[in-house]
Amino acid sequence: MDILLRQSLERKLDIVRSFIRTLSLLAVLLLACASASHAQVSLGIRIGPPPHPREVRVIPPSPGPEFAWVGGYWYPVSHHYKWHDGYWTRPPYEGARWVEPHHDGQQYYAGYWDGDRGRLEHDHHWDHDQDRDQNRYHDDDHH
Repeated sequence: MDILLRQSLERKLDIVRSFIRTLSLLAVLLLACASASHAQVSLGIRIGPPPHPREVRVIPPSPGPEFAWVGGYWYPVSHHYKWHDGYWTRPPYEGARWVEPHHDGQQYYAGYWDGDRGRLEHDHHWDHDQDRDQNRYHDDDHH
């Protein structure tokens, strides 16, 4: 009889231990999920520096004094670089100057317009327009 009682107690202890292990595992999972929900995940794709610029032997004549020349450059598209031919364009506002895109060996920095009225990123969706960047800058103080 002593053996039967001992086996019964051991089974009950096994059930309690299993329950405690399950609760502990559940608590760890809940804590992990809670901290993961506040974590920031950043995924990046490194495609390395762009190829050397293409040579431009002759810059076409300027269409007018208000135009600025933007030299050709490589820019990232998905997992590769795409060449953007140089072009004449009107700056987004008077006095804006083009800051060429560049790669510092680690990261690519897109080209942009800069000046006393602020910075304006070039959007390649504008490339079908002859005036591309002109009048793209909007500042609430200068309307």
